Amino acid sequence: MVHSIKKVVILGSTGSIGRQTLEVVRSLPDHFKVLGLAGGANVNLLKEQAGEFRPEYIYCRDCHKESACNSRFIPMEEMAALPEADVIVVATPGGAGLQPVLAAAKAGKVVALANKESLVSAGEIVTGIVRENKAKLLPVDSEHSAIWQCLSGEVTPPSRIILTASGGPFRSLTKNEIDKVTPEQALKHPSWKMGLKVTIDSASLMNKGLEIIEARWLFDMHIQNIQVVIHPQSIIHSMVEFADGSLKAQLSRPDMRFPIQYALTYPERVVNHTLPRLNWAEVGKLDFEIPDMTRFPCLGLAISAGEEGKTFPAALCAADEVAVDLFLKGKISFGQIPELIAKVLDAHQPVSKPDIDDILAADAWARQKVTELAGNF
Repeated sequence: MVHSIKKVVILGSTGSIGRQTLEVVRSLPDHFKVLGLAGGANVNLLKEQAGEFRPEYIYCRDCHKESACNSRFIPMEEMAALPEADVIVVATPGGAGLQPVLAAAKAGKVVALANKESLVSAGEIVTGIVRENKAKLLPVDSEHSAIWQCLSGEVTPPSRIILTASGGPFRSLTKNEIDKVTPEQALKHPSWKMGLKVTIDSASLMNKGLEIIEARWLFDMHIQNIQVVIHPQSIIHSMVEFADGSLKAQLSRPDMRFPIQYALTYPERVVNHTLPRLNWAEVGKLDFEIPDMTRFPCLGLAISAGEEGKTFPAALCAADEVAVDLFLKGKISFGQIPELIAKVLDAHQPVSKPDIDDILAADAWARQKVTELAGNF
């Protein structure tokens, strides 16, 4: 089959999703050409990537233009809107991903979205710009990719979305034990290879709460109709239930290269012999349980913020980002992450029908508030 080579821009190329995206590109050299790479603090890795993939464009947050190899140094927002780009992979973590997502959407691009915070904070704004400019949002999160694949070919909307969660490393611990865990313990995820923040968010189940809000915007579904189920084996990546009671599920080994590749090759499915296959004899059984929001209060905080809407989700995202960073630096305990976030949300004065400036203001306020509150802990 004859296919054209897609030109790919990868924002956040030195992070976990970015590195795995480049693994997919490396394994399918006849399908992709790296047009642009953007990274942050890991300057040496970015230089290695640029040396191997030779992008025309590069951006580095923490280095000088002179060290940009032989590539042209341009801002991420400009890179996200390059006319010749076929796919923009937004894997930049946290709030830094919002402006590139908006730039790509305004340019009518195909956006392979791995930055959940942009949709959580500004979902109505982002999806509105996507529609206006006939851009495409292709989810890279394994759960949202699963839902997207389950909905393919369906002509009626689902009645319920079921997001699966591994439960993280503390699924069987008491609340008192969870509150006292160390960063080293929290970073040992049982199923997935992810970046630092996402791994901590997965341990607290905040990640699943953010995914509920993200799914609300990706699939135009009321939050009340989005459920979370703990599934320790991480084989079923999410499920969709329809009006007649039928369910669809998408399954594979827990490997982010599956949803990354599907977003890159869509609408095709391409053979990649580097991806692992399921061995059902080894899987043995699939378990499910309901999450305990008493032991994992971050999930409830995210659901409440999503239901409230306005600028609450933006404040939630920013507060969580700072609180997780404080935890990783040993300045607060794991149990203080939800305490800080709850205090920020209680103090927040929301803006109804926010524009992008309101979102950015709520983000900045929440970051400052967390830092202020943490000083009193």
